[in-house]
Amino acid sequence: MIIKHLAQRGIMQFFIGTSIFWIALLCPDFLWAQADTVKVNQLKEVQINQLRISKQHLSPTPLQVLSGLELQRLNALSIADAIRYFSGVQVKDYGGIAGLKTINVRSMGSNHTAVFYDGVQLGNAQNGQVDLGKYTLDNVAELLLTSGQRSELLQPAKAFASASALYIKTKVPTFLNKNQNISTDVKTGSFGFINTAVLYEQKINKRLAFNLNAAFLNANGKYKYRYTNGYYDTTVVRTNADIYSYRLEGGAFGQGADSSQWNVKLYKYRSERGIPGAIVSNKFDFSQRQWDDNSFVQTHYENNPNRRYNISLNAKYANDYTRYNDPTIKSDRGALNNIYKQQEWYLSVANVYQMKPYLHFAFSADYSYQNLDANLEYFAYPSRSTGLFVLAGKYFKKRFEFQTNVLATVINEEVKTLSAAGNRTEYTPAAMFSWQPFQSPNFRLKGFYKSIFRMPTFNDLYYTFIGNTSLRPEYTKQYDLGFNYNTHSLHGSLKNFSVQTDVYYNQVKDKIVAVPTLNLFRWTMLNLDAVSIKGLETNIKTLWLINEFEFSTNLNYTFEKALDVTKTGFTYRNQIPYIPVHSGSFTGSITHSRYSLNYSFIYTGERYSQKANIPVNYVKPYYTHDLSIGGYFGSHQNYKVNVEINNLLNQYYDVVLNYPMPGRNFRITLSAKI
Repeated sequence: MIIKHLAQRGIMQFFIGTSIFWIALLCPDFLWAQADTVKVNQLKEVQINQLRISKQHLSPTPLQVLSGLELQRLNALSIADAIRYFSGVQVKDYGGIAGLKTINVRSMGSNHTAVFYDGVQLGNAQNGQVDLGKYTLDNVAELLLTSGQRSELLQPAKAFASASALYIKTKVPTFLNKNQNISTDVKTGSFGFINTAVLYEQKINKRLAFNLNAAFLNANGKYKYRYTNGYYDTTVVRTNADIYSYRLEGGAFGQGADSSQWNVKLYKYRSERGIPGAIVSNKFDFSQRQWDDNSFVQTHYENNPNRRYNISLNAKYANDYTRYNDPTIKSDRGALNNIYKQQEWYLSVANVYQMKPYLHFAFSADYSYQNLDANLEYFAYPSRSTGLFVLAGKYFKKRFEFQTNVLATVINEEVKTLSAAGNRTEYTPAAMFSWQPFQSPNFRLKGFYKSIFRMPTFNDLYYTFIGNTSLRPEYTKQYDLGFNYNTHSLHGSLKNFSVQTDVYYNQVKDKIVAVPTLNLFRWTMLNLDAVSIKGLETNIKTLWLINEFEFSTNLNYTFEKALDVTKTGFTYRNQIPYIPVHSGSFTGSITHSRYSLNYSFIYTGERYSQKANIPVNYVKPYYTHDLSIGGYFGSHQNYKVNVEINNLLNQYYDVVLNYPMPGRNFRITLSAKI
């Protein structure tokens, strides 16, 4: 009753009051401050880089990072393009720039991978999936993917509440001998593609700065693909894959006199796009359209990390609007024109107390309230209040670390019409370790166990004529054991060599699988009673320095058997849909002075589009080769030109059956920094 009362009467006032309190508390600390010094900025940057390396090597859970030059060298436009180079990842891509793109880690399903944007989760109560194709890389500083959870204790309870997590970190203003930075990117290429972005950063004083980022994207989405129906082959032009979108972001960043930090971020995204449908029964033309309008404001505060007691606060309000139009479906009310409106309020507090230098305890509490409105007939108008509470502890010495936590999930669900799915209270534990068995710090063993619970989404439960309030939730267990090896060499050509390898076993009870029908906006929900997932993933990185040439390579490989083990089912011991047994990627880069040549290769093995592993459901394996060359110009190397050729061998393939992908295409990027 307390949660319900807070949701209905006090949540907005609490959110506004909390934001005002933080700003009022921190403003006196930074308004009087003087200009930054060059020395302070340099020291801060070095510390962050060292921390990032140690976290990846010492982490008890698998951790993969793309940042800096490594991220820039990929032939990637969106975040969905970049994460294909992580091991253990499947990206469902429905074709072209406008097609939906979602992430699936270790075959747990898209809803089991939380996506965090600058530390706060991107929510979608309607279908639980985040379209990563909407997020371009022009304002992204780092992508971090973890299976299980991150080992940090000072984080929101939501960071403990998923099987895996993708963290998107945007650029934070940094200044060197000046108070202002301006950077611009202009991209153009195949399929009528044009993308422009501008980033403006301003330092107000020593402890206060802000940035503004604006981006525009437009493409007609027309590309050729090969089509065969068993009788003839032909080349067809993909239509209704156009997109028009813009994004606006603004952020304020502050630092208190006691080294505490805070930020406030505003975000706005709007788009109109065609929905490229499935190519079946010789149907090539589609007329479905979708409009998206997403906005949110979020704020974060964290006190001095060197204290014995640390606290972190987060708050967010999000408003999402989606309109879907299908002229081919008509009724007495006219053509289908569905409108969905979502709202989310979110508050979080995380606390860490250092009892001993080697023993820390933490408590995190999150509260979120989500509701969904739609103009559908017989719609339930659901709302959900979720409380997450985590109690965690960490013991660590120089060569050993052990962490455990228990997550309590409390869900209160209500509807205005029809029947609600019911309330839930669940407790799910996790434990992890990292151990350096030898004197040398280069080699570490690691492992984790995690149990997690996921409630079905609003679409799963309440979608008109499709939703099922009796749909069972998912319960999963994860087991992981692996090692990290990392060595640096000051002699010879090989400067760095690292290996990260994990074997894992996941058990899923009542797994929920969403399979698209003839268009992307309608899904068929399947409940697989039991799924067994056994896999191995490895990541090998090298860095070479030969004369004045720098060579870097990154090899990823994943082996995975994800089987339906429902003994009473007709697909017993069959691989679940769209999960390849073998997949991998390779990237290589050669850099000399101001110029770089980059190559990438992605392989995805054979899969099946449905539960039954029979020839009619067979999806062929595919591979792509991408190549790019770039160079810096100007006296301060503040201008850059980059030319990309994607799918170099012009292979025709489907990531999702009957949703053909583009063939060979190119992209040119012009960048400038002032």
